[in-house]
Amino acid sequence: MKVAEKIQVQDPHCEAPNLRRDHDKGLELLKYLILGILFGIVFVKAEVISWFRIQEMFRLQSFHMYGVIGSAVITGIISIQVIKRFGIKTIHGEAINIPKKEFRKGQVIGGFIFGLGWALTGACPGPLFAQIGSGYSVILVTLVSALAGTWVYGRFSDKFPN
Repeated sequence: MKVAEKIQVQDPHCEAPNLRRDHDKGLELLKYLILGILFGIVFVKAEVISWFRIQEMFRLQSFHMYGVIGSAVITGIISIQVIKRFGIKTIHGEAINIPKKEFRKGQVIGGFIFGLGWALTGACPGPLFAQIGSGYSVILVTLVSALAGTWVYGRFSDKFPN
């Protein structure tokens, strides 16, 4: 089913925020900017954007990044369980539908490429903008590469291995 077809379906479930019928406009978008700035500050203070910390992780020299990632995974697991058990809805009152995930061998290949890029550049997509905002302008190359990779995946995903 194409995205355009999904939008037209009258379904009270929220599968993806970008499929909502009513979009935020004007000053309503300010909340996302503020949240992004706060998230970036947390990344900087937690040293998640530090190339040195990322290299320590890939060299198995420090627990710091593993602790950050592990606590995020645990928080995610707990949050999903709370959403499922208590039937929590979005702020717009839509039920949250978490679809089953199926394993594909292409995920292993993609994960390897992602990890290789992360180790080489010292940046994953999450903190890219926080790194740029902190003055690491060389990360613009990584941002352009990430956007190019996303475009290539979107353009050729039907030809990639399952």
